[in-house]
Amino acid sequence: MRAALGVSLTVVFILWVAMTASPMRADVVETKDGTHLVGHVTKIADGKVYLDTAFAGSIAIPQSQIVRLETEAPVAVRLVTGQRYDGRLSGTNGQVQVAAATGPVSTPVSEIATSWVAGEPDPQVVSPAAHWAYEASVDLNGKSGNHTQIGSAYGVRATLTRLKDTLVLATSYDRQMTDGVRSADQFKAGADYSNNYSDKNSWYARDEGGFDHIRDLSVYNIAAIGGGYDFIKQIHQTLTGRLGLAFRYEDYTDPATTPNVRFIGLDLGLNHTLQLDNALLTTRLAIVPALEYLTDMRIMQETNCDIPLAASAWKLRLGVSNDYASRPADDIRKLDTTYFGRLVLSWK
Repeated sequence: MRAALGVSLTVVFILWVAMTASPMRADVVETKDGTHLVGHVTKIADGKVYLDTAFAGSIAIPQSQIVRLETEAPVAVRLVTGQRYDGRLSGTNGQVQVAAATGPVSTPVSEIATSWVAGEPDPQVVSPAAHWAYEASVDLNGKSGNHTQIGSAYGVRATLTRLKDTLVLATSYDRQMTDGVRSADQFKAGADYSNNYSDKNSWYARDEGGFDHIRDLSVYNIAAIGGGYDFIKQIHQTLTGRLGLAFRYEDYTDPATTPNVRFIGLDLGLNHTLQLDNALLTTRLAIVPALEYLTDMRIMQETNCDIPLAASAWKLRLGVSNDYASRPADDIRKLDTTYFGRLVLSWK
């Protein structure tokens, strides 16, 4: 009897040791350079996968560098397109398969926007977070010698970002003197609101107004509303096209020589962003032709590159902007091009 009891206790002890000695379930991350990391994925956010490891604590791995991501337990993920799925993650070659209840769903690692505990409500839906981001820019330049030139440009921008919509408020002023004569005197302010009501579709409303005294434009305003479509919607790159209706209003200093403008037109737009390792490329294009005469139009384009400086809040912005008016005032060229380099301070 005692022998049997001893054997039973021995078996129970061996089973307990085997269970406690078995390796804990772990998540796996592999990067492009072949690094194999094992730990626990705590979250996916801001373009990074956060992994708790036994050897280095918590580390953040850029999603753009990950070729394999696997989790032992189910997680909830939201894609950049806004779709939510719950399930274990697996996959290779930069692709992830979510073992969702409705069937497996494949997506690039880079298109996972965020993650949280499986089965729990989306934090952005339960308590939508509104994030304001601000920036102020300044550009000062001067020249002496054959010509004396001094110029300055200032700008302020505020962006409110939520799960489904974005509001941008911006204003800027550019003034330049060449040999004592004004060669630039332009002010503009505007607002741009967009709402992503479905996967890749959105609607928008925008308004911009100001003056340009060098072009004899005492006041102008462009108000537009329409729809947008995301041709590319990834964490590191976006490309959005716009189509809508606009009302264009322009008052010139001398209406006798340059008639004022009042018309309803189309609003065509293209916005592109590309996040590189150490720079952000941004392009905005807006074309507003009159419905009655499509050749009567205003075209505004700006492309810039933001390069972070040593201090994280500061960056250098290099770019070019073009402003085309098919019906300018007398002795004013149709196309006005500006090249710029600005210091930008960002904060939240």
